[in-house]
Amino acid sequence: MKTTQTLLAFTSMSIGFICSYFLELTMQNAEQYLAITTLVFADGFFGIIAGIKREGFKTYKAIKILRTLIFWVIMLTLILVIEKSIPGAGWLSETMLMPLVIFQLISTVKNASMAGFVKADIVNQILDNIDKHKGTRK
Repeated sequence: MKTTQTLLAFTSMSIGFICSYFLELTMQNAEQYLAITTLVFADGFFGIIAGIKREGFKTYKAIKILRTLIFWVIMLTLILVIEKSIPGAGWLSETMLMPLVIFQLISTVKNASMAGFVKADIVNQILDNIDKHKGTRK
């Protein structure tokens, strides 16, 4: 009986420690988690509306939004744990997450255009400004 109580106390203490560690990590970097969540949901929102106009609502495509969000939250958590544990790795989250931010922003603008929220001319102008060395569209 005493062994069971000791094991239960040790287990709950360990789980409490792990949860408090991740709570502190999340709260110290809430802006990064919020940015990723907002970006993925905005892209998904416009993507669903564009998809409904094109081919109707597809549940499996809507679920991909949650899968993408869970993946990037896990990646951000992993990166932040590495940054916290290795003093010289403070650059890691910016380096690893900037490609996500850039591609998700471009995808959000494209989906918003396909959904009818942004005119195609504006999207073309944005894309032309990204790659000025390639010339402009005619």
